[in-house]
Amino acid sequence: MADYDGKVALVTGGGTGIGRATAIAFAREGAKVVIGNRNGEAGEAVVQAIKDSGGDASFLKTDVSSEDDVKALVEHAVATYGRLDVAFNNAGIGGSAGPLADQTTENYDKVMGINVKGVWLSMKYEIPAMLKTGGGAIVNNSSVGGLVGFAGVSIYSASKHAVMGLTKSAALEYSKHGVRVNAVNPAVIRTPMADGLARGRRIQTDDFAKMHPIGRIGEPEEVAEAVLWLCSDKASFITGTATCVDGGFTVQ
Repeated sequence: MADYDGKVALVTGGGTGIGRATAIAFAREGAKVVIGNRNGEAGEAVVQAIKDSGGDASFLKTDVSSEDDVKALVEHAVATYGRLDVAFNNAGIGGSAGPLADQTTENYDKVMGINVKGVWLSMKYEIPAMLKTGGGAIVNNSSVGGLVGFAGVSIYSASKHAVMGLTKSAALEYSKHGVRVNAVNPAVIRTPMADGLARGRRIQTDDFAKMHPIGRIGEPEEVAEAVLWLCSDKASFITGTATCVDGGFTVQ
């Protein structure tokens, strides 16, 4: 895996699930990690876990739908560690499930505010910070729902399609300036979000295994490894892509 010694990595939604696994992986590879998360207790717990393993990390409570919060998070990263090299814009929610015509404007605004506006705001402030030190790499967390449709979660799927649009456009705008922008597109991963989706369907999380040709659901660490690779110099000729971490879901 890539050597992140001397690099500064920012992870939104870093308190649980994929974000937590990725923050820990960045630290394991030598990065100084800045975690943004709405739940302060969860975010601080990840920082402590990183420090207990000999790493360096810092936390700032962050709601990515708030421009002031996102601006403060990036400024905190630069003030604390002097620069920003890589970012994983992971914060997201599933929202309420149900037929499109039954959805509420409140659910729409909340999902779009976090999943889309949050990614846009994150890149809005991360990119200028990276440009000041010669460039960097960004990975946005989309979903297989950003590539194909899903009945019952139309707003979530729309939000993740929008993340792909932001990713592709940002890649075109900034790649010549040294900032690469890609996305990961997980299927069902063992996270609190997946657990909540399973409860809503009155099934067990592992029951989603049959959706994937590989025969199981994914682990957060498997997505983290893809993120670290995409952010590394080993992926230096890759930008604007969707990287499926989906056990074959989208090819069936």
